[in-house]
Amino acid sequence: MAGTPSTLRAMNDRAALDLLLAHGPLSRTRIGKLTGLSKPTASQLLARLEAAGLVLAGGTTEGRPGPNAQLYEVNPAAGHAAGLDVTPERVLAAVADITGRTVGSYELPTPGRRPAQPVVQQVTDALDGAAKAAGLARADVHRLVIGTPGAFDPNTGRLRYASHLPGWHTPTLLDELAAALPMPVEYENDVNLVAVAEQRLGAARGHEDFVLLWNEGGLGAALVLGGRLHRGWTGGAGEVGFLPVPGTPLVRQVTKANSGGYQELAGSQAIPKLARELGIDDIPAGPYTEAAAALVQRAAESEDPLHQRLLETYATRLATGLASLVSVLDPELVVLSGASLASGGEVLRSLVQSELEELAAARPKLVLGDVPEHPVLRGALESALAATRDEVFDTSR
Repeated sequence: MAGTPSTLRAMNDRAALDLLLAHGPLSRTRIGKLTGLSKPTASQLLARLEAAGLVLAGGTTEGRPGPNAQLYEVNPAAGHAAGLDVTPERVLAAVADITGRTVGSYELPTPGRRPAQPVVQQVTDALDGAAKAAGLARADVHRLVIGTPGAFDPNTGRLRYASHLPGWHTPTLLDELAAALPMPVEYENDVNLVAVAEQRLGAARGHEDFVLLWNEGGLGAALVLGGRLHRGWTGGAGEVGFLPVPGTPLVRQVTKANSGGYQELAGSQAIPKLARELGIDDIPAGPYTEAAAALVQRAAESEDPLHQRLLETYATRLATGLASLVSVLDPELVVLSGASLASGGEVLRSLVQSELEELAAARPKLVLGDVPEHPVLRGALESALAATRDEVFDTSR
């Protein structure tokens, strides 16, 4: 069935806006060529978008034959989205304009097993801090995506798989947050958000089926199948830290232990322990996540036999769990991310690839993550921006 004129106009408007986001400032002629629209139709489109406050007339083309042409760009102030990255130690918040540029950020420390502030206050304080840094108020933010360890069960509204996150298990928490926040709020697993960031901006661009393995505070995975995140019935798809694997005692009552076989075998906390077992004495001080990353980096750069053995053993342990994942899912790509994986660089990636090819019939390509700074937060922003653009760019209303 043919679309109505208003529907066709809205489709052309969105196509032009997406082109401006992808390419930056464009002339009317260039937009017409990229969309297939005539010059008069492209002119009408740009006039309509400019009147709606969605595009701005900026500079002009220079250095080309003929008169300079007016350039148009997406109005950054047309909408704003926010993301939160929540860990037991801090809440990191950021606000981005509609183009994706981060315009304000804020970090709220949350140390201790008992939160000094209620979770609702933590969230609103972090969001307000980022909004203030952007020169905005809370009400100026169109949408918020909050990333946490574990996942909120869509059937019960309770946070699961993250008993180490204090204050986030109150049965009424989601209702309390909805009452305190003026914008739509979405909740997503932190590792899933890393996969969103890698698919939009990083190593998984152009890939529809991939697994992202994350190893930092905990060991987890995100599954992208057919271009979409696979979350599972309770939101727990990818909680591979609980996966029983050879090489460790069988862990029972995993939710109470907040651990499982794969976490015990290859999680960040296992790396300092493995180093001691191999006779490495100079274990870095500090939290185990930082110690693990430092040990892996040192091993990847060292020619010392003990450190080489550490890296080889760690690679085998990682491949042991990955073999189960790729045997079931047969993904095109596996992305290695998180400090305890990224710190090993290409040396570790190559070792895991070789081990995986011996342990599994499926042989996906392994790559390192390519979103270097705060990938959970970046994924939250990308997720919030996608929904915000759908809302703000809808000119059919």
